[in-house]
Amino acid sequence: MTVLTADAGAAVRRRPGRPRDEDLDGQIVAATLDIIDAGDEVTVSRVVARSGVSRAALYRRWPSLTLLIAAALDVGREVPPEYPADADLHEILLAGLGLGADGVAPSAPGYSEERFRQRIRLVMADRALQRTYWESHVSRRRVPLQNALRVGMARGELRPDLDVEACFDAIAGVAYYQLVVRGDRVNDPAVVERMRAAIEVIWRGMVT
Repeated sequence: MTVLTADAGAAVRRRPGRPRDEDLDGQIVAATLDIIDAGDEVTVSRVVARSGVSRAALYRRWPSLTLLIAAALDVGREVPPEYPADADLHEILLAGLGLGADGVAPSAPGYSEERFRQRIRLVMADRALQRTYWESHVSRRRVPLQNALRVGMARGELRPDLDVEACFDAIAGVAYYQLVVRGDRVNDPAVVERMRAAIEVIWRGMVT
């Protein structure tokens, strides 16, 4: 992965001087996403050519190409809102996370299955990108459900010794296995039933 500065793993830092131009940020991310969607390798030259911004502008905004690609891969994704304290956890698992990847089905508006597969291809080929995408984006989307599980533990619905990280991994893994390993679509009725059955098994291990 091409590095724009020596500080490849750092967050984007604001520099003194003029305010950051959010329009240019959007141009750069959109251009990067276009390159990804086309199946081409993301390079600084391609991003500059497609976005119309200068190399200097790109360097000022993104300390590494890895961070830029991670931001582009996450376009169309959002951090889910916190669940109400009295939410039905069983229904949350069946209707939400268990029937999609990372809490959002790959067919959701703004995030097609094709983009999901491009993301898997890129992160599996580059461990640094995989870790960056996890730390900057994916891990944040887990928080609302993990908090809901902790609430369920506190109110005695779920076992007090649950490892919420492991529970989340098990639930999300149900959908990922269908998409990545089996090559199925999560909106196929047979696949939905298979995932529901798997989540029911996980649920029985979680309840008191």
